[in-house]
This record gives sequence, structure tokens and C-alpha cells, in this order.
Amino acid sequence: MRSISPLLIGLLVLTPFMVALGQVMFKLTGARLASQPAPPFHSIVASPVFIGALTIYGLATLVWIYVLKSVPLSFAYSFMALTFVIVPVLASVWLNEAVPPRFFVGAALIVAGLVTVWSSAGQASWL
Repeated sequence: MRSISPLLIGLLVLTPFMVALGQVMFKLTGARLASQPAPPFHSIVASPVFIGALTIYGLATLVWIYVLKSVPLSFAYSFMALTFVIVPVLASVWLNEAVPPRFFVGAALIVAGLVTVWSSAGQASWL
């Protein structure tokens, strides 16, 4: 595989961050649903948090398509594993959800796997 530009590397990392942020915003929307007896559908759809989550997801999709025009899917998709690291961290910070210690073991394994994929593709000359 040819070398990936710094812009594409940044976008490969940005996309999972955007997806993770959207997930937290969907959780906030769900919490709003749970706190009301039976909110009308239009109040959910018109919620700024819900609209923001959809917007972020839409932008993430456009960024992802841009990345995939230049990077093989088999390589690029490994970066989506970062969402399994980012979502719990954001949930801990913004939603005060507990993150068990074993999460950090799993997160380290995910990052190690990503480094392995990255280095096997010839992208990490420092390894």
C-alpha cells in the first residue's frame, strides 16, 4: 500500500471521534426520552441534541467516504475500533458513567491491534 498522507491519517482518526460524539448525543436523547412519560415524536426529532447527533453522523459519513476513495477498506476499517475506546471515555466524562479497570486492558489491546495493522501496512516506520 502506498504511503498515506497526514490529512488522511487525521481523517482516519477524526471519523471514530465523530461517531463516538454522535453516540453520546444519542444517549442524551435517549435519557430525555426516559425522563418523560410519553414525549411526542416531533419533540424528539426537533431536539437540538438529536439534530446535532444526526449532523455529526452525516458529516462523519462524508469524511469516511472521502477517506475510502484513497485507502483500502480493510485497512481503514481497523480505525473504527477506536470508537470502542472513545465512547466509554466520553461517557465517563460527560455522562458520569463508570468505566471499570478492565476497560483499560481492552482499550490497550485495541490500540495495540491498531498499531499492528498500521505497522504491517508499512505506515509506521518508527516500529
